[in-house]
Amino acid sequence: MRIIIYTGKGGVGKTSMAAATASKIARDGKKVLVMSTDQAHSLGDSFDRKVGKTPVEIAENLHAVEIDTVYESERSWGNLKGYVKQLLTVKGGGGIEAEELLVFPGLEELFSMFKILDVYESGVYDTVIVDCAPTGETLSLLKYPERLSELIKRILSIERAATKTIGKMIERTMKVPMPKDNVFDDIESLMERMKNLQRLLLDKDTVSLRVVTTPEKIVISEAKRNFTCLYLYHYNVDAVIVNHIYPARAMEGYFNKWTKMQEEALREIAECFSEVPRFYVELQQRELRTLEMLESVGDQIFEGCDPNDVLFRQKIYEVSAAEKSMRIYLPFASREELRLEQESGELLVGVRNESRRFPIPPEFARMEVAGAKFEGGYLNISFH
Repeated sequence: MRIIIYTGKGGVGKTSMAAATASKIARDGKKVLVMSTDQAHSLGDSFDRKVGKTPVEIAENLHAVEIDTVYESERSWGNLKGYVKQLLTVKGGGGIEAEELLVFPGLEELFSMFKILDVYESGVYDTVIVDCAPTGETLSLLKYPERLSELIKRILSIERAATKTIGKMIERTMKVPMPKDNVFDDIESLMERMKNLQRLLLDKDTVSLRVVTTPEKIVISEAKRNFTCLYLYHYNVDAVIVNHIYPARAMEGYFNKWTKMQEEALREIAECFSEVPRFYVELQQRELRTLEMLESVGDQIFEGCDPNDVLFRQKIYEVSAAEKSMRIYLPFASREELRLEQESGELLVGVRNESRRFPIPPEFARMEVAGAKFEGGYLNISFH
């Protein structure tokens, strides 16, 4: 199975590009599911069809679904949520405040990502196309499995055996209800699913991310930041889709001044993403909706190319035992934005407000960082 995730700044046309790609691959004979994890769903609007939380057949080989985050949340941690609510209300008497406290930022979106794992494990489809929320939310979703699993390990240190042994005594003394077995089942299931999701998302033979941008300075800057952060978390970006390009014939008269700006923006995209396949989409004469329009645009974008392939792969992380060094690919990062710390067998690498921990290779376990140099998009770190 192939999983292709579309991400980018809000308003650049991710949904349309995802739908057009899905339509193209389905016409080529693959069984495709296109799904939206964005809470502000517009996938149904693109197909001009009603789409809900269960897959709807759009055409032969093509199905669509809009993830219901509340429904997926209840499925994923209903028992655990019930226990936390019980703790919050044991003294306060309940109320809407407790419900609001249980809506952790980004958690419902994470559960929507579990749907990708469910579909992958079902083996029903050949290809899954994911229309993700805008950039910031997508990055939160993709780093949640790693971050949250660590948090659960540290905070929820109560074990089943200990609870069974002294649980009743704690309940009587502290007047606090102890978790039942089904709560631990939820925790273990949640951690196992997060581990499996993380493993799947990092499988570069299966999963590709594609960044959608438009030829505008602000949007390009966002795409570059997105690109850097995705590589920081070891995800494979295999294409950049440049949408909303004004045809030359449409730039005459009132829009004449936009010609130079668009040319400069397209040149910047070509220079910045020179190694990555780039696909260009002109602004259409009609609104990009209905299956017919999406199929036509899908054919235009990927003419002479199979969008189901892994279109590009960059080696992100390399270790040289002979040179006592390691290097990490961080495109578009600058020296001023980088932060590097070493602690307890790990390297903490930060770029702007994003950070990631990398395990120090065993051969360098007793060494310390001797220096770091940023060259050609790679952070080169030496040990002694």
